[in-house]
Amino acid sequence: MIGLSSVDRHKPKLLVLTTTFPRWKNDTDPPFVYELSKRLTSSFDVTVHAPHYPGASVKEQMDGIHVHRFRYFFAPFERLAGGRGIVPKLRKNKIYIFLLPLFLASQLCSLIWLVYNKHPDIIHAHWLIPQGLWAIVLKKLFNIPVIITAHGADVFALRSPLVIALKKQVVKEADTVLTVSEALAEVLSSDTRSYEQPSIIPMGVDSSLFTPEMRNEVIRKRYGIYGPFLLFVGRLTEKKGVSNLVDAMTTVTKNVPEAKLLIVGSGELEHHLRLRVCQRGLENAIIFAGGVPNKELPSYYATADIFIGPSVKAEGGDSEGFGLTFVEAVMSGCLVIGTNVGGIEDIITDEKTGFLVPAGDVKFLAEKIIHTTKSIESYTGLRIRARELVIRKYDWRRIADQYKKALNMALLK
Repeated sequence: MIGLSSVDRHKPKLLVLTTTFPRWKNDTDPPFVYELSKRLTSSFDVTVHAPHYPGASVKEQMDGIHVHRFRYFFAPFERLAGGRGIVPKLRKNKIYIFLLPLFLASQLCSLIWLVYNKHPDIIHAHWLIPQGLWAIVLKKLFNIPVIITAHGADVFALRSPLVIALKKQVVKEADTVLTVSEALAEVLSSDTRSYEQPSIIPMGVDSSLFTPEMRNEVIRKRYGIYGPFLLFVGRLTEKKGVSNLVDAMTTVTKNVPEAKLLIVGSGELEHHLRLRVCQRGLENAIIFAGGVPNKELPSYYATADIFIGPSVKAEGGDSEGFGLTFVEAVMSGCLVIGTNVGGIEDIITDEKTGFLVPAGDVKFLAEKIIHTTKSIESYTGLRIRARELVIRKYDWRRIADQYKKALNMALLK
């Protein structure tokens, strides 16, 4: 944690709206909004507005970022955002539905108070609903330019006619709308009946941290992995398709008995997946590591042989908006296997930056894992070339520069 210098007072004030942000140091929640905000502090005086969570500070400074976490209920129950994500929590535990109106009302009231006192020059909202909607309200009230980034669930999963109508209005009123992948841009353009697709700026990865040099054999010893090391990292939710990966491992272990899969992450399907592993007798082949602090993830990727992301289109329509873990894995020198859904195809070109298999095809997935595991050494060149390609496209320095340009253009409108 570091303070803000007096120089920051002369920078444009940027207010960032999000529901996904680290709750504390070494958190396991996705850090992409934090990572972007941190890199924007060189050009903007950044304030992040996020939900409170038990154990988190209401106000603090993180690496030059002012962080304000809004309260919406009694502290022990403020768990709607954080950990598993809002949409999965609402589907898993219906009691959270009663908390949602308080959450939304408190978020808006807190934002109005913050804008009134901070006087930001521009607002950057992550997700169309609800942050994008509230950003438009703030624009109307205070005449502040708004830039919105759509990430995935806000486009793929929220499909009711009312919500689509709201999204259409949000897109119409925003000064700039961005998406993190081509697939998102196409769907959002179709939903809003826009003749012009939103601009695409993906989230970035720090290539100085996610590097093969982070390899650490202690990880193998910790989990008893002495053969091929297969890795999954992500929330254990339906769209990640981990059930298919568990099923595929039944065939994989018959052909490559020494292979082990390490599952890093937690989520509403964890209990179901553990039972599935036991039912298939895969206790010795599949290891659940739980959540791992973000700062430790580079070593996991760099030590693994193959990263597998078996994403699918969930029952409610949700899909992979981008697939940041694939970029992290490729940058770390890991061979990757993904599926042809959502934004993953922006990252993986089959046999060029990794391998693509049909989403939901367990047999094909198992065959690809077996083939790559048995011939891992022959793909050294592919891994090196893939890393070079994703660094050129997704390194944070490049992505942060694109966001700075987009924000400055919105300021000038």
